[in-house]
Amino acid sequence: MSKPLILVLGDQLSASLASLQDLPEGAVVALCEVDEEGRYVPHHPQKIAMMFAAMRHFASELEAAGQSVHYSRLDDDDNRQELLKEAERLARLHDCDEIRVVRPGEWRLYEAIRSRTAGAGNAALPWRLIEDDRFFTTPDDFAAWAKGRKTYRLEHFYRHLRKRSGLLMDDGQPAGGQWNFDHDNREPLPDHLAFPTPPTHEQDATTKAALALVASRFGEHFGSLEAFHWPVTRTQALAELEHFLEACLPDFGRFQDALSDQSPFLFHSRLSAALNLGLLSPIEVCEAAEEAYRKGRAPLNSVEGFIRQILGWREYVRGLYWTRMPDYKRGNGLAASRDLPAFFWTGDTEMRCLKRAIEMTRDHAYAHHIQRLMVTGNFALLCGVKPEALCDWYLAVYADACEWVELPNTLGMVLHADGGLMGSKPYCASGKYIDRMGDHCKQCRYDPKQVTGTHACPFNSLYWHFIEEHRDVLADNPRMKLIYGSLDRMKDDKREAMRQQADAFLARLDTTPAYGQGQHLAGYRDADRTSTTSREPS
Repeated sequence: MSKPLILVLGDQLSASLASLQDLPEGAVVALCEVDEEGRYVPHHPQKIAMMFAAMRHFASELEAAGQSVHYSRLDDDDNRQELLKEAERLARLHDCDEIRVVRPGEWRLYEAIRSRTAGAGNAALPWRLIEDDRFFTTPDDFAAWAKGRKTYRLEHFYRHLRKRSGLLMDDGQPAGGQWNFDHDNREPLPDHLAFPTPPTHEQDATTKAALALVASRFGEHFGSLEAFHWPVTRTQALAELEHFLEACLPDFGRFQDALSDQSPFLFHSRLSAALNLGLLSPIEVCEAAEEAYRKGRAPLNSVEGFIRQILGWREYVRGLYWTRMPDYKRGNGLAASRDLPAFFWTGDTEMRCLKRAIEMTRDHAYAHHIQRLMVTGNFALLCGVKPEALCDWYLAVYADACEWVELPNTLGMVLHADGGLMGSKPYCASGKYIDRMGDHCKQCRYDPKQVTGTHACPFNSLYWHFIEEHRDVLADNPRMKLIYGSLDRMKDDKREAMRQQADAFLARLDTTPAYGQGQHLAGYRDADRTSTTSREPS
């Protein structure tokens, strides 16, 4: 009779995990804290602590249910500190004859597991990969949908999944008579709007021990543990879901693109980390949101916008990731070459919107999607930051950043580096957008209404500099024609002044890494991008 070691990864903390079903007698479940997984990029301490605490709680729940569990702690003397080597050590320790693991969330681990050979010392330990069925779709489903398409548009995939899942559908038609209510979800931040207070979660001895361990071992990483607030058990995750449904969802839609100088969360859900860990399932979250609409507790524009993020966007980027890797990661369609600005590690900038986005990221391991897309991301796009630099930063600093979701969002949507596969045009904007959507500009030394001069918002000249620089690539894009028409109508002296303003700003932009973080990221990039292995879409 087979005696497998079931390796459960830190983002697979679901009782419904495929590898945990119908286990043979004698199977051993392993969860492993290893130094390697905390350092391949310098992950935010809150992200590491959240995962360790959640893993420890999940292991205890499995043991309470009668399962044989081996939990490798980071400070165990015999811990190999490399995930696959530690799993193989445990398999031998428990006389297991194979190692089973559900598809990991990152290509580097997936490829490493696939490449395990029956060489010396490993012949008795074959690895078996199992498909992850906790999503609405599999990579095979996405590959079938994408076959023959030149571009992969979210809206088309989203409608496909709405029909298949039945979510927000009435007699075969979309609820409310239309698929997308995005035009109702772009209200700017009004004055004196109060936001819900996020729930707090009791930190028991298990969570406190994980926090103390991370503080001692990863304290040099960017980010603070002081405001740690993440749910680390399913009970806590369900409390977060209930809070969102009752306190946030009714206003989530109309203000989901708004920016606040003081509130990091506004009406956003904070559920993405719990979803990515496996503490919540995307199906139950979407069904709960739909129920709120059906019972009249939340408007359709809010519920549709929220479900689109999970049923649509989350599934879409995962499918794209698994069917386009590893080549997708090397995309650089706009030939960007600048290193990451140093202030991304410090928040030391006079640009108020960037300063607050980075400070919120430092304090909470969180920034909502518009801060990522239209503040830090927009700035990196306009400055020509190379994709690997920004992708690795996003992967490091956000609690919800798994590569399958982070990479397509950053490389494809933020930086338009995939040649337009995901987006029909770059998401670039001047300071006027940030001024319209939030209240940062009121407290900034720069004026979003000025394009040149000592008080001009840098976003303005950088925007037109970007438009000029990439004319050859973007001018024929139908969605960019009006922009290039505006540029061409400008007087030559104005264009030259903007060009000089942007060039002077970029010349002063410091990209010297702080805290040694750049060395961490450079090492990861060098190691991760050397493989030339390719594969068919799975």
